[in-house]
Amino acid sequence: MRILAIDTALGACSACVLEAGRPEPLAIEQIAMERGHAEALMPLIERVMNAVEGGFSSLDRVAVTVGPGSYTGLRVGVSAARAIALAAGIPAVGVTTLAACAAPLVGRETGRVIAAALDARHGQVWFQALSSEGRQIVALRQVSYRDAARAIGAGPVSLVGSAALPVANEAWAIGLDALVIDDSRAPDVTWVARLGMIADPDSAPPRPLYLKAPETTPQDRARLPRR
Repeated sequence: MRILAIDTALGACSACVLEAGRPEPLAIEQIAMERGHAEALMPLIERVMNAVEGGFSSLDRVAVTVGPGSYTGLRVGVSAARAIALAAGIPAVGVTTLAACAAPLVGRETGRVIAAALDARHGQVWFQALSSEGRQIVALRQVSYRDAARAIGAGPVSLVGSAALPVANEAWAIGLDALVIDDSRAPDVTWVARLGMIADPDSAPPRPLYLKAPETTPQDRARLPRR
């Protein structure tokens, strides 16, 4: 299988092409950015695909981060993934940002809880915790730093994600053995590809995942009253 993975959910615009059986991507590009994903993504994907023999016609699947994350960023990535999959006649799958952040630690942090914590602003985090073997301990949720730390249980815990340090501070305050492994603002897109390879298209659709309603208000001031 050859898969194109796309991530625009958080603080980066990224894409890579990974082939089953190969440890490293055939091509990859990741640019740190908070805004401007819509303008940067398609040129970035074009550069990545130009570096791969066979181009788009060689792909078997597309994977994309579906959230939680930036409202605009998610829509940009998901729309691109759906369009590419439709044009190429291949399936598209969604991968959560927290799963992609936590995945590198599964099987590595023996005997420790693996927790992914991403900044949701206003003192809130998007949070999920797994066992060292990848079994879910705490389901994906949006909570305060303190509530995230308390949800971990007795620990010990290894934390990843942009809000790993504030959650670790709360964990230390209640006496937990907590380690911050990685506080990157975005997942490694290679892990988006790896998770996308094993995802079931029927149960992992490329659909934005929002834990909170988008902070946007429809324009209705010019709407005519109903008669």
